[in-house]
Amino acid sequence: MKRRVFSGARPTGKQHLGNYLGAIQNYVSLQDEYQCVYCIVDIHALTSLEDTGGLQKNIHEMMLDWLAAGLDPRKSILFVQSHVPEVMQLHTLLGMVTPLSWLLRVPTFKEKVKLQPHNVNYGLVGYPVLMTADIVLYKAEVVPVGEDQLPHLELAREIARRFNNLFGNAFPEPQAKLTSFPMILGLNGKEKMSKQADNDIEIALSPQETIERVMMAVTDPARQYRNDPGHPEVCNVYSLHRYFSPLQLDDIATQCRSAKIGCVDCKVLLAQEINSSLEPFRERRAILASKPRHIVDVLADGTQRAQIIARETLREVKQKMGLI
Repeated sequence: MKRRVFSGARPTGKQHLGNYLGAIQNYVSLQDEYQCVYCIVDIHALTSLEDTGGLQKNIHEMMLDWLAAGLDPRKSILFVQSHVPEVMQLHTLLGMVTPLSWLLRVPTFKEKVKLQPHNVNYGLVGYPVLMTADIVLYKAEVVPVGEDQLPHLELAREIARRFNNLFGNAFPEPQAKLTSFPMILGLNGKEKMSKQADNDIEIALSPQETIERVMMAVTDPARQYRNDPGHPEVCNVYSLHRYFSPLQLDDIATQCRSAKIGCVDCKVLLAQEINSSLEPFRERRAILASKPRHIVDVLADGTQRAQIIARETLREVKQKMGLI
């Protein structure tokens, strides 16, 4: 029997190249080897989201992108976190066995406090407990993570281990599957690509919109004039060519260093390669978007399948804790 994978992502709406290269492609590739459970974690989003008016639209757009990119509801369980309320019950129960000191030492909690000092809520502190509930509710054995996320998964393992020691074995300790999550820089070439920073390129843009976004990208800051030799190793546009123009990479670097190609030409080429690579995705997305009921049906089916697992796990947990 295939081992079970769990992964969740916050509902940020239409996905950008960073999401696509960093997570979605990995999600798709895992489907044949594992039983995959993929969740849009809308409750997690509430820890920092104060305006929820666009939440449902974001969920719809995100699922459109996931399906168009190749996530298959026949192979994977696809659902929205809050549609399976058992996760909130398990979150509460796990909170009873999680020392507060474990949560206060989490580096991302300290970072979030700095980012949103006006909104340091209980959910922000308990975020790792809810994350653990997400994973162990479905008895996931494997969680795809990048190296920077290993401390978060280790805390989930500690919480699961503590529960098992107190009440008897209920959860497998989830193992990390180290995957390649490249850090894609945004258009400014300084920080991670993000919608919030408005430095992203959405994968669902039209070809012309893609060209316009790429043309905004910062290139080699030392290259002031067309005839100046370039330094591709520090150029954000060149870094994206690694993913979309791998066969031309050496040639692009040579022409850049010798000033045979200018930054504008390099951007045009990148936009063309992105559009060519994403054309099948965009065609599938347009078809899916014309059938809005399909998304509803996929999520309903995913919720039903997820709840079968969740209800059984919660019943076992309550029995072990003496609640039933």
